[in-house]
Amino acid sequence: MSQDKPVLGLIAGNGKFPFLFAHQARRKNYKVITVAIKGDTSFFLHSGVDKMIWVGPGELAKIFSFFKSEGVAKVIMAGQVNPSNLFNDRVVIDDEAKKLFNALKDRKADTIFSAVADQLKENGMELLNSTFLLSEYMAPKGTLTKRGPSAQELADIEFGCIIAKLMGGIDVGQTVVIKDRAIVAIEAMEGTDKTILRGGTIARQGAVVVKMSKPSQDVRFDIPVVGPRTLKNMIKVKASCLAIEARKTLMIDQDVCLALANKHKICIVCA
Repeated sequence: MSQDKPVLGLIAGNGKFPFLFAHQARRKNYKVITVAIKGDTSFFLHSGVDKMIWVGPGELAKIFSFFKSEGVAKVIMAGQVNPSNLFNDRVVIDDEAKKLFNALKDRKADTIFSAVADQLKENGMELLNSTFLLSEYMAPKGTLTKRGPSAQELADIEFGCIIAKLMGGIDVGQTVVIKDRAIVAIEAMEGTDKTILRGGTIARQGAVVVKMSKPSQDVRFDIPVVGPRTLKNMIKVKASCLAIEARKTLMIDQDVCLALANKHKICIVCA
């Protein structure tokens, strides 16, 4: 493989986001050097990148040394790393990670990822916008499905957007589940999928799922992402509407999402 290709480092978490980024990067003639996280990253990503190593979620020094050895100066984070690793005594934490965690004022997602970005910078690497090369996959504005929202769903969306922005502003989570302008569930560390299942179960049916970017979203990490898995979880709990933020939400496999939504009469609104 030509050494003249520009090099990108990829820190890959779970889900399809890393696959999407790797595919786009290679299409645009980048060499993709990847760090896969044990317990999160799919083994199948290996075939879609140029070089990949596996590290534990607490092995920061290994990440930095690998990227340096491969000439990586620009890095992307794609996909979630399981936050329960923070409380897993079996996770090995190296000295670099211990130093980072000991310096944190709290362990909110933004605080942790910002600290990792600072450490990358100290090691001569820049953390790029996580939607780099993916602008065509950002959700467009408008109603995307055949069915538009009802008056009640619009009221729930309006209410949910306010709550989601408030929660995002204090870095609690990006997703809320609303029913009849009642807050049924708020995302915390468990992630969007479990929030939908929890909230939808309580609401029984007809819940509105609202996912918004944070008011001061750091686009280098933790951007809102939805995909077929989001819709499948909504279908399980008979949720009726998904509201996301246009041009600020990554929509994976949009055609599949819309087919699932239309089949089950779920509306998708991008505000």
